[in-house]
Amino acid sequence: MRLDEMLEFNEQFVAGKEYEQYTTDSIPNKRMVVFTCMESRLVELLPKALNIQNGDVKMLKNAGAIIRKPFDSIAKSILVAVYALKAEEVTVIGHHDCGMSRIDPDALTEEMIEKGIKEDVIQNLKSAGIDFHQEFHGFETVEESVMQSVNIIRNHPLLPDYVKVHGLVIDPATGKVDVVTRED
Repeated sequence: MRLDEMLEFNEQFVAGKEYEQYTTDSIPNKRMVVFTCMESRLVELLPKALNIQNGDVKMLKNAGAIIRKPFDSIAKSILVAVYALKAEEVTVIGHHDCGMSRIDPDALTEEMIEKGIKEDVIQNLKSAGIDFHQEFHGFETVEESVMQSVNIIRNHPLLPDYVKVHGLVIDPATGKVDVVTRED
């Protein structure tokens, strides 16, 4: 089991005190929140491409780097980083070739059923007001998606005026970053 391998490695990691090289405090050195996609190709590439070291930023992730509602968990985390952890900038980073651009909510629902979720559970959720298309739809272009998330953050009623919000897109093949929008 993969978890057992990870736990075995962790025992060696702690015993060898390898954690000492990562010691830092909870305040981000660069006073920044980076909100990006959970894409596995970005785990090491994105920090390397932007010279982000351990302790430099608060890193938030979800599928597609998408915020659709001003009080979702990502937005709340950004506000906590601003008010409790001294963040002064937020950077949304989408990426080319994102799987969320290809998500079909109907196909995803069918996959849920094939994996054992009962159809009546899905119907009950829909009856309770859960809109699967709204919750799971992807996007046309990564730039538009980044701008949507940036605009929700910039226009948040609880975000102080001094917090700058930027939008970037990274190429997961090369690490090249392009600016979609920035506040100076």
